[in-house]
Amino acid sequence: MLIRHIGSGVGEALLAAVVAAIVAAIGLVAFSMVQWPAFNSSNVTRSLTTVGQVGAAVLLAMAIWLVRARRWQWVAKVLSWLGISTFVTVTLGMPLAATKLYLFGVSVDQEFRTEYLTRLTDSAALHDMTYADLPPFYPAGWFWIGGRVANVLGMDGWEAFKPYAIGSLAVVAVIALVLWSKLIRADWAIGVSAATTAATVAYASPEAYSAVIVLLLPPALILAWGALYRPLERSGTAVGAAVSGGAGASGGSAAAGDAANSAGTAASGGATTSGSDGTADSGVAVGAATSDAAAVASGREGAAGDKAAAGNEGAAASGTGTAGGWGAVIGAGLFLGMAASFYTLYFGVAAFAVGLMGLVSAGLAVRAQRGGAGSVWRAVLPPLVRLVVMGAIAGLVALIVWLPFVLKLLGGTMPSSGTAFHYLPEGGAQLPFPMAEFSLSGAFFLIGTAWLVVRAASSRRAQALGIGVVAIYLWCLLSMTMTAAGNTLLSFRLTPVLEVLLAAAGAFGFVEGAKAVYQAFNQQKQFKFVVVVVAIVGALAFTQDIPQLLKPEITTAYTDTDGNGERADKRAPGAASHYRDIDAALLAQTGRPRSDSVVLTADTSFLSFYPYYGFQALTSHYANLLADFAGRAATIESWSKLDSSAALVDALDKSPWRAPDAFLFRSSGDAYTLRLAKDVYPNDPNVKRYTVSFPKELFTDPHFTTTNIGPFTLVVVNR
Repeated sequence: MLIRHIGSGVGEALLAAVVAAIVAAIGLVAFSMVQWPAFNSSNVTRSLTTVGQVGAAVLLAMAIWLVRARRWQWVAKVLSWLGISTFVTVTLGMPLAATKLYLFGVSVDQEFRTEYLTRLTDSAALHDMTYADLPPFYPAGWFWIGGRVANVLGMDGWEAFKPYAIGSLAVVAVIALVLWSKLIRADWAIGVSAATTAATVAYASPEAYSAVIVLLLPPALILAWGALYRPLERSGTAVGAAVSGGAGASGGSAAAGDAANSAGTAASGGATTSGSDGTADSGVAVGAATSDAAAVASGREGAAGDKAAAGNEGAAASGTGTAGGWGAVIGAGLFLGMAASFYTLYFGVAAFAVGLMGLVSAGLAVRAQRGGAGSVWRAVLPPLVRLVVMGAIAGLVALIVWLPFVLKLLGGTMPSSGTAFHYLPEGGAQLPFPMAEFSLSGAFFLIGTAWLVVRAASSRRAQALGIGVVAIYLWCLLSMTMTAAGNTLLSFRLTPVLEVLLAAAGAFGFVEGAKAVYQAFNQQKQFKFVVVVVAIVGALAFTQDIPQLLKPEITTAYTDTDGNGERADKRAPGAASHYRDIDAALLAQTGRPRSDSVVLTADTSFLSFYPYYGFQALTSHYANLLADFAGRAATIESWSKLDSSAALVDALDKSPWRAPDAFLFRSSGDAYTLRLAKDVYPNDPNVKRYTVSFPKELFTDPHFTTTNIGPFTLVVVNR
């Protein structure tokens, strides 16, 4: 049964991913075939984005209608996949249609991300994005896959970044939809997926490699909670108590009471059947309650009615109906492993939330055990074992990416003090409360917050998402506390995660709240129409504003100079327009492939377009822990103070790291300059720029070949 469940889900996810990839590819290719005006100087692409979003909404509405009408279920699935992937492709691809760059262009953080993708496009080997002879410290998962995609398509890494980022978001969005559909009823899954996808695109899409984790986090938390908290397995008679409707609540066993509560939730929580009002159909309510109680134990609260059959009494208690929850354990472990391979911070937060779930589950098990004959350890052991298994699975998956770095550490290379956590903007100095904002999204998040509180005792969905929200706030408090010790946990980056969790809760809260209202007033037909209209108007009002929310990021994609030396807004390009000539000179003068040369430059965007290694990273915050950023900075300064070419040549030969094969300077009077950076945390901004000047006479020796190219001076070391 376990293999069948996993195989069915994986097969459906793969099919959905193929559909999404095709949609993204067709859409992006079609967009690129038209000469669009720049987003920052025209509203044409924004208007077409709105049209595309309406089209995506129509596809999703059709899918929901088919599901609720119980017609053509596979057609409904395909329509939902088409709708979600079309939404992502149109919302991001259309505003960026006239540029080859992704959100934020190649500025600030996007510079090193593009550099990473360029590195792994050039080679499938796990190398650091900047430094030669070092394994990667930043997780390579998303970038490695993108590099292989770019390599197959014959594209440069920088040019593949935009289509790969959009395509990966579209693919993971439909995979998240498939996962949701395995946890809750199908029509709700479509609605919740649409809400979380819209929130992710609006708030997390600039950082595409982390956004894919954000998309999967809400259903993954529900999956993990279903694996860890299994009250029905603590009593062989719990399900019978739930079906009888009172034994669990009135008996002395706390475990049976929990089971009855869970079964009651599944039967009456508006998520047991695919009927028009979301309630249990006549004649199958008891069977639905029983089978859904089993589903709750595996994290499937709110299973569709066609999956709720009578006669499954005892399945949850024995584990025969839900594979004992081990499918959920495997799924949660795989998600954590993927998170560790893609984005360390979000892995830490997800692991923290799952660990918190383990503690809560163990505490509830101890409470249920009171008064019973069993020992406390026997009650605590099952969730802890499952937690350990999750961790083991995650560790094995993560080693695929982290093994080279671990082996380097075991080989005796010790990391220098890192500064990756040395950043405290204003957003990291206060708790995020998006539900308190006076906006449409703020109201939606407030509904989600209210739902989490109201349903905390009766809904496993609310429990899982609520623990995730609590984990984020605890992480934020811990991050702010750590400032006293001279560090942070980068809590400001968790706001998009919180918003997506609240979006999922908001979707549940809106549907369940609307149902409660129209049942209270007994005006089902009229009120249902009002709810549908409000949902559509609210969804379109929010989604059509996403390009405006992303306007700074989109504008930068048009104003930055791309790898072809062009600006998408057709204005004069920047200094990067000379990179192509610099690359040609380097290839001609060194006679080596790009990946065999190390270049020392402060214009590190050059490394984003061409896979040369760098001697020094953009800032210490992006530098490999094994690279000794501070030591390299001191060495660069010491080279600049030498008094002869011979001394410089000798110093290069004695460098403790692989020495530069070329220098890419800016010229200033009688000196060549590098504008480097150093960490000045706890100040905000946390980076201070300073200039290192090399006297030009240091490079007059025949050991060096000097070439002036635009504002740059290229100095190649002749070896």
